[in-house]
Amino acid sequence: MTDFQAKLSKYADLAVQIGVNVQPGQILVVNAPILAADFVRLITAKAYAIGASLVKVNWSDASITRQQFEHAAPEVFTQPPTWYAGEMTEFAEKGAAILNVIAEDPDALKGIDPVRISNFQKVRGAALTKYREMQMSDKVSWSIVAVPCQAWADKVFPEVPAEERVDKLWEAIFHTVRLDREDPVAAWQEHLDTLEQKANVLNAKKYKKLHYIAPGTDLSIELPEGHIWAQGDSINAKGHSFVANMPTEEVFTAPLKTGVNGTVRSTKPLSHGGNIIDGFSISFENGRIVSVTAEQGQEALEHLISMDEGAKYLGEVALVPHKSPISESNILYYNTLFDENASNHLAIGMAYAFCLEGGKDMNPEQLIEHGLNNSVTHVDFMIGSAEMNIYGITADGTEEPVFLNGNWAF
Repeated sequence: MTDFQAKLSKYADLAVQIGVNVQPGQILVVNAPILAADFVRLITAKAYAIGASLVKVNWSDASITRQQFEHAAPEVFTQPPTWYAGEMTEFAEKGAAILNVIAEDPDALKGIDPVRISNFQKVRGAALTKYREMQMSDKVSWSIVAVPCQAWADKVFPEVPAEERVDKLWEAIFHTVRLDREDPVAAWQEHLDTLEQKANVLNAKKYKKLHYIAPGTDLSIELPEGHIWAQGDSINAKGHSFVANMPTEEVFTAPLKTGVNGTVRSTKPLSHGGNIIDGFSISFENGRIVSVTAEQGQEALEHLISMDEGAKYLGEVALVPHKSPISESNILYYNTLFDENASNHLAIGMAYAFCLEGGKDMNPEQLIEHGLNNSVTHVDFMIGSAEMNIYGITADGTEEPVFLNGNWAF
């Protein structure tokens, strides 16, 4: 076995054991591009070895997807994929684990009519509402891992000879998920413990609001009463742990929907819907987005915040130190799974129910009553830098540093 094959095998172990944490008798659903077939076969073998009752794979192909957006009839993009939503909801109700393997070309849909993309995202999000609610309240185990594709590697490493770029991206991905450690599973557990320590400090503080200051950013975010700071691992309805994002470096919670005021500026490009949005600023009044400007992707950003009313509000506030492995690698991935874990970030759209005391057992209406946002979308965007300071403000008005110069102040 080559060194690469050995690492790929360990990567599959991490995805199955730490990511979705497959249990004996459990169904595993894998959503993956066909270019990841070798990796998915490894995942399948390891899941069955643990005792999975079924591994169901849903394949996709970027070329076919682009052809659909270029040539399909316009009405196709306004028809909800009820068959797929029904399948995913049924699997979730059966307690299946969901593993998403991604290999995204950041420019996959460049030049496509943004109305088609927006319509597709809107009806797909609405169709998957029930599944998404189960996912965002920790009813099911789910995880996202990535594999390279040539177009993505070309975007990340344009200075490297073309034939070496995919290998270079594999190497970078393996580093972010700690596969270069002697015992990656133990390294992950140690890392998750560190994140939990940070979350515990913030949960003990119970800040009323956070104040962000950085070049182009002056933003106040109020936090709802009973908010919970979460970290990399979660617990599903049956009491089993899982890690939704691999890699993960964040500690995060939900903002009060109507408590966001000021302006925030992005610090990294956002790859969304097969297009790049970059150099953008967003202004809020009483939680609602009142203006957006972007140096690149203005139309795509406007379509994003028009998905539904909830897309005009925030659903997540996440803290990631500038001195973190992905940030210090100085690699811009043009992929949110990685870039959000190199930077403080916020998310437009739906909030996680588990970020509120008792939220896992609340219905959508109750979550809204407690100040959480609801939407058909959830899109993270990066705002952190070495120049960012964040202050926590307690209920009595005391102001304390949480981040100074881009890093934890405690």
